[in-house]
Amino acid sequence: MATLNLPTAARFIDIVGGTAEHEWQACPALQALPELELCHLVPPRSRAVILAPHPDDETLGCGGLMARLATMMRNITVIAVSDGEGSHPTSSPLAPQLPRLRAAERQDALRCLGAGQAEVLRAGIADGRVQRDREQFKAWLKARLLPTDIVFAPWRLDGHPDHEAVGNVAAELEHELGCKLIEVPIWGWHWADPQGRSIPWGRARKLALDPASEWKKRRALRCYRSQVAPDGERAEVLPAAVLAHFVRPYEVLFV
Repeated sequence: MATLNLPTAARFIDIVGGTAEHEWQACPALQALPELELCHLVPPRSRAVILAPHPDDETLGCGGLMARLATMMRNITVIAVSDGEGSHPTSSPLAPQLPRLRAAERQDALRCLGAGQAEVLRAGIADGRVQRDREQFKAWLKARLLPTDIVFAPWRLDGHPDHEAVGNVAAELEHELGCKLIEVPIWGWHWADPQGRSIPWGRARKLALDPASEWKKRRALRCYRSQVAPDGERAEVLPAAVLAHFVRPYEVLFV
């Protein structure tokens, strides 16, 4: 899956030749982002709810956030939208094991983040079919969210159909329930132009990671062995150039 073409021609995921991290580091808008205070982002009596279309999305986008919240003894719930069974072709020897394997990798990653006690709720939506089953997912999620929740969901223009469907459902529930939505760019770092207008810089903020949280996130990312290691003759799903976007000393959120 070197390139995933999307309905909007201007946005696509190019694993091999996407936007390099050094281009983002040279982006003045990224460097000048204002910082968030975590205690204001997730108030003491609120629960942080992390929506992960696939196992690893919660760590890629919010691993540092979860590490910091765990040290503060805050309530964290991870919504496992799919089991990630579509990350490898059926010809891969890993294919039959993926739902169990990727769930185990997520749990290992949460332990590395210090968030091993986080609640994980499985929605059971098929990988790649979130848009098709969006009403089923929305009803399932609506029954589990509280008005006081702070919901972290993939950016609604992230470039992956599952990510965008999850983000749009979360936006609708913010309006219906009153919970607060924070959008998290994940695939956007691979297709967006740092000098263009794709990123909503006016809404973007940095959440700084202390050295311990940054180290925990790096360790957690290595737990996703099915994604970061080659599968026989097939290249890794998340090569080093992709992971480089997620080992910054901060995470970017759209508020």
